Amino acid sequence: MTPEAAQTTPGARLSTRLKIWVLIGLGLGLLIGANAHLVYVAFASRPDCVAHVKSPVQVQDAAAPVYRAARPAC
Repeated sequence: MTPEAAQTTPGARLSTRLKIWVLIGLGLGLLIGANAHLVYVAFASRPDCVAHVKSPVQVQDAAAPVYRAARPAC
């Protein structure tokens, strides 16, 4: 047995294990809470309908990308 192992008591190991499990639980709680908040914000902040181009856009620079709604929600 090493001198370090002889100095640790079962209560100290239990305390360390308890701290580790509490930290793991807090980390998982934080992760679940952050994801729940992300889902809440995604559903709560639905933007109003925005005017979009329905016909092909005339672009002066052919290399410039043209963005428009693939399927409008309104």
